[in-house]
Amino acid sequence: MGLPEKIKKIEDDIHKTQVNKKTEHHIGLLRAKLAKLKSEMEEQQTRRSGSRLGFDVKKSGDATVVLIGLPSVGKSTLLNRLTNAKSKVAAYQFTTLDVVPGVMEHNGAKIQVLDLPGIIKGASSGKGLGKRVLAVARSADLVLFIVDVFQPEARELLARELRTTGVRVDEAPPNVAIEKADSGGVSVAALVKMTKMSESLVKDILRVYDINGARVVIREDIDDQQLVDVLSGNRVYVPSLTVMNKVDLVNAGFTSEVSRKLPHRFVPVSAEAGVNIQALKEEIYKRLDFLRIYMRRRTGETDFEEPMVVKGGATIADVCDRVHRSMKDEFRYAQVWGKSVKFGGQRVGMTHRLMDQDVLTIVTK
Repeated sequence: MGLPEKIKKIEDDIHKTQVNKKTEHHIGLLRAKLAKLKSEMEEQQTRRSGSRLGFDVKKSGDATVVLIGLPSVGKSTLLNRLTNAKSKVAAYQFTTLDVVPGVMEHNGAKIQVLDLPGIIKGASSGKGLGKRVLAVARSADLVLFIVDVFQPEARELLARELRTTGVRVDEAPPNVAIEKADSGGVSVAALVKMTKMSESLVKDILRVYDINGARVVIREDIDDQQLVDVLSGNRVYVPSLTVMNKVDLVNAGFTSEVSRKLPHRFVPVSAEAGVNIQALKEEIYKRLDFLRIYMRRRTGETDFEEPMVVKGGATIADVCDRVHRSMKDEFRYAQVWGKSVKFGGQRVGMTHRLMDQDVLTIVTK
């Protein structure tokens, strides 16, 4: 029996098994086996093709944002509004057949925006250009779901297709540590009450992945699929922002009604009419969690015109890497003025975490 047949058999078993307390262990084990087989099949396909699927896109700027949506939802028009790109626009499906990049400049940040071909249901299984499109999202810093005002439910379809390819939207990596051992079996240390799976299921899932010796530390209440994500080691966790396009075709009451029905917050825009584009730029900037750092020379002159843009949580060491790869070797201390220090000009080391609009001087040997 080949991999496709094994996968089909397990999928049928899951479909036929009624979900209840008595069967949750069995179903959890089946899902783990299914995930492992699908991963093996993906690896086989990769070896046969000689490379991973995906468009060849060079990352640039301070962050990369991808536009994902069904065909003809206005992604290309929106890209042209947000950036200096000239993506082809037409009123028929699959106008964009390649990745079209553009650069959005906002608050000193240069953000690469990629217009991807529209995806359809079943994209993660290879329909249309789906697999190639979804592969690009794995390297993105933010996913922009673009939905038509008359099809807002498409957002869930798009998120499911991404999930099938290992992209976890708006999720954090499970707080689980697995330390493999050569002997001693599997020990599970749960630091929280486990309600979604049993200790025995944890051990059985590890055996599916050929791990017979390990120490597992669980710091949050996870389910079997989250444990599989940890074991797979190839999941990507990306924030998202939902954009509802073509709001110029409806009245404010219609938009409010849709807002009440949808479980996700969205930014209403009209790419065609240029409505709310500036607000969308601001939301994109916020979701990317940027910090603006103003560099100050030792002479006292501060460059407020062009801030260095870094990700939230950045340290002095991260800034050193951005300036020059050898700067950390020459580093003596830094002086900071701003919210991250108790007083202006405070001396700090390389592990100091910066905050937005801090002023920074780096002193070298």
